[in-house]
Amino acid sequence: MKPITEVFSTLGIDPASLELYGRYKAKLPLAAFSGLPRRGKLVLVSAITPTPAGEGKTTTSIGLVQGLTKIGVRSAAALREPSLGPVFGMKGGGAGGGASEVLPVMDINMHFNGDFHAVSSAHNLLAAMVDNDLHHGGKASRLDPRHVTWKRVMDMNDRALRAIIVGLGGRSEGIPRETGFDITAASEVMAVLCLADGIPDLKARLGRIVVGYDREGKPVTSRDVGAVGAMAALLAQAIKPNLVQTTEGAPAFVHGGPFANIAHGTNSITATKAALAFADVVVTEAGFAFELGAEKFFDINCRYGGFAPACTVLVATIRALKMHGGRPLAEVSQPDPAAMLRGFSNMEKHVENIRRFGQPCIIAINHFPTDSDEEVRVLQQQCRAIGVEAVEARPFSEGGAGCTALAALVRDMVAANEPSFTPLYDWNDPIEKKIATVAREMYGAQAVDYTARARRDRDQLEKAGFGKLPVCIAKTQQSLSDNPALLGRPKDFLVTVREIQLAAGAGFVIPITGEIMRMPGLPREPMATRFDLTDQGEITFSR
Repeated sequence: MKPITEVFSTLGIDPASLELYGRYKAKLPLAAFSGLPRRGKLVLVSAITPTPAGEGKTTTSIGLVQGLTKIGVRSAAALREPSLGPVFGMKGGGAGGGASEVLPVMDINMHFNGDFHAVSSAHNLLAAMVDNDLHHGGKASRLDPRHVTWKRVMDMNDRALRAIIVGLGGRSEGIPRETGFDITAASEVMAVLCLADGIPDLKARLGRIVVGYDREGKPVTSRDVGAVGAMAALLAQAIKPNLVQTTEGAPAFVHGGPFANIAHGTNSITATKAALAFADVVVTEAGFAFELGAEKFFDINCRYGGFAPACTVLVATIRALKMHGGRPLAEVSQPDPAAMLRGFSNMEKHVENIRRFGQPCIIAINHFPTDSDEEVRVLQQQCRAIGVEAVEARPFSEGGAGCTALAALVRDMVAANEPSFTPLYDWNDPIEKKIATVAREMYGAQAVDYTARARRDRDQLEKAGFGKLPVCIAKTQQSLSDNPALLGRPKDFLVTVREIQLAAGAGFVIPITGEIMRMPGLPREPMATRFDLTDQGEITFSR
C-alpha cells in the first residue's frame, strides 16, 4: 500500500487537509470540498438478480476504476462500507476481491474508522432517551408507550433479538413493552447519515425522526425527546468521508453502509460529492440488483443529492444466468449455453429497467474460470441483439488490466453523454400509486396487494402528512418478485405489502413486502468460523 496522502495527492487534494487514521486510512473534512464545483461525471454499477454469493458489483467497480486509471482517466471509486452482519454471515466481507479490493481490507471489513459504531451509538442513545422519557411519565414528549416505533440496533446478524420485551424487573427498570433490534445497516440513522448534505441537514433530518405516536395519534420525534444535539455529536466524525485505496493504489471514497433490500443501498451523498469534486470519472454502485438498489439510487439518492450518472454498467455472471435458466445452483459451474439463454430473460428485464430511467447501458460479464468461450460468445451475441454492448471483465484475477476494455467503453460513453435520468414516479403521487409504479415498471408485477395492517399504515402516513415522500421498498434480492423462489423473469405475480414503516428523517417511507426482515440471521455455517487472529496480531480468513 502507498501512504494515503500520496494516493489522494493524485486527485489534487492537499495532504495537510486529511485527518489521518494511521498511514493508509484517512477522513476528509467537509470543509475540504464544500462549495467546490463538480469536476467529474458519475458512473453507476448495478447487476442482474444475483446468486446467493452475489455477482461481484464491488469487485467490478474497483476493477473498473483501476482499468480507467490504466488508460489515463483520473478516476475514483465511491463505495459503501461493509456491515459486520454479512462479514461474519454469508459473504465474509464487502471490500471487493482478488486483484480488485479496497485496502486495508480487514480494517475496512471490521470497525472501519468507527462509523458503524457511531451510527449504532446515536441510534441507541435515542432509544434510551425514549425509554427514559416513558419512565418519567412522558414529560418531554407525550409519547404513548403502546405506540413506540423506535427499536434498537446492532451491527450483527442476530435473529434472537428481532422481537424482545424490555422494562422487566420492577418499577425502577422502566415501562415493560415489546420492541426488538434491527441491524445497523437498516437503521434510519444510517440512512440519515448517507442522505445528509452537510451538518445542518444532518441535524434537521435527525430531528425529523419519528419515534412513536401520542395518545391522539400524532407523531413524536427525536427533537421532542431532546436527542438531536447528542446524536449529531456522536456522528461528528462519521459524517466525514473515508479515504482508502484500491489494490493498485487508485483512490477510493468508502462511506456509509445501508442495505438495498431493507434501506436505500448506496454510499453517502457527501462521499459522492467529494469524489465528483476531484475526479473526472467517479464509479459508484447500488446494492443488489437494479430493480432494488439502482431504483432507489435514482428515485431517492440522486434526487436528494442533485446528481445523475452519465451511464450505467450492469454486471452479470454466466453462473447466475444459468441459475435463472433452471440449472441447480450446485451445477452452474458446468457449461450449459442453453440454460444460460433460458435465463437471459432476467438480464433483458434489467436492461429494460435501465432504459426506463433514460440511461445508456454497458454489460460487464464478470468472468469466472468455469465460463466457456462458447457461453461468452453466445451471451455477447444475445446482448447485441437487444442493442447493448457486452464486454468480458476479469477484475478478480487480473485487476485493472482485466478491465481496460470495459474501461474504454465506459470512458467513451461518459464522454458522449451528459449526466441525466428520468425519474420513475412523481413524489407527489399517493403512496399506493408510487408503490404500484415501482412494482409494475421495475419488478414486472401484475398488481399490488395489501394486508389490513399495510392499509392502516398507508392511511395513517398520508393523514399525518408523509404521503409525498418517496418509497423505499423492502424486498427480497433473490427474485424480481417478492418471492425468492421465482427466478428468471416471473410474470403475472402479485406483490404483497404487509406493512409500511416511516423514515421521516431519512425522507422516505418503507413498504415491506414478502418475508423480508430488518434483522438477518446467521446461516448454518457462518463465515465467522473462518476468522482468526495470529499470535502476531494479524487477522486471517480461510476461504
